Amino acid sequence: MRTTYVPPLTAETAKEAARRAAAASPFADLATKPPKCDVLLVGFDFGTNTSCVKAAYLGANELLLSEIVPTVVGYARDGIVENLLPDNAKILFGQLAQRNRMYLRMVPPMANGVIADAAAAVDFCRYVRGLIQAPNEVETRAVVGLPANADRTARENLAKTLTGLFDKILLIPEPFLAALGFRDESKLSDPAYNDPVRNSLFVDIGAGTTDVCMVQGYFPTAESQVSVEFAGDRVDMLIMEAIRREYPDVNLSLAKVREIKERHSYVGRCESPAVANLVIGGKMRKLDFTAAIGDACKQLLEQVFDCVRTVVARASSDSVGELIQNIVLTGGGSCIRNLDTELQRLLAEDGYEKPGVQSIGAGHKELVAKGALVAGRQARENQWSLLA
Repeated sequence: MRTTYVPPLTAETAKEAARRAAAASPFADLATKPPKCDVLLVGFDFGTNTSCVKAAYLGANELLLSEIVPTVVGYARDGIVENLLPDNAKILFGQLAQRNRMYLRMVPPMANGVIADAAAAVDFCRYVRGLIQAPNEVETRAVVGLPANADRTARENLAKTLTGLFDKILLIPEPFLAALGFRDESKLSDPAYNDPVRNSLFVDIGAGTTDVCMVQGYFPTAESQVSVEFAGDRVDMLIMEAIRREYPDVNLSLAKVREIKERHSYVGRCESPAVANLVIGGKMRKLDFTAAIGDACKQLLEQVFDCVRTVVARASSDSVGELIQNIVLTGGGSCIRNLDTELQRLLAEDGYEKPGVQSIGAGHKELVAKGALVAGRQARENQWSLLA
């Protein structure tokens, strides 16, 4: 993972910073040779806990960049000793920030899928933009995912954050981008292939929000989407509260609770106890978190079930039969063991005809950014928003 100190951005220095970055690019020596294309597409999944960015020239299949970065900014604490942080950096990002968290003031730019700290969001996005090296004359266009329920303020805040970093942007609901990223275009001519973009229900369980979206071949409308602020972060808090009740003398960090959850999360039948050996007060202890994790994940399952029923109720009678058989779980929550089978069981018990649910699981982190590139290639010129 590449991490670079970047000084705070101001409107006055944005253009000059972009010029210097281009001059330092390995492409600078190729100025006499025009690029294959003068438009660079960037697919950006600006996630609450993890972000993914992919970049490719318009018309080219090969990627110029593909990175997954923890969404966190660390600012050096006041009075920190010299040479303690890498290169005496004042700001660190992603994994490097996490490794040096003891010496940093850690600031998450996002909460519940939208910008929570404007300054940290600008710093983080500028760091991400710095990972993309391209000639100065290339126009950069970014397709960025948003939660299904993002309001006008959230959209305006995101656009403001990206101003000065990209020339044009296109903001699209994340579940729709996930569907585009999940689509296998090599199989579209196969009549047996179940195209997820044609008629499906995508359930994107992220850190801040759970988004449910009907995907039926076009950009979803507000009526075809539902979003709730009950997702991975809420599950983490529920588990932490349960641990404190069960073990009052155990004070685990939220990061440790999240680590335990990601290793042991489940719904339905518990296949193996969620037991962890932890050093507490300098002594090794064996703690059982099975009930705490199971109860918290069950509450998430119930939220997902309610959201799915709400969106299905809005589907037309002509499409609902196929729709209910093509439910796709993505986002970090799709890694919870048995979540797909338990959701399918609840739907069947509630009377839905032959529901079909599948989980994307481990491959979810790149789907939104991958789908964003697809959307950028297909977007009409009048759909792009020009950034000042």
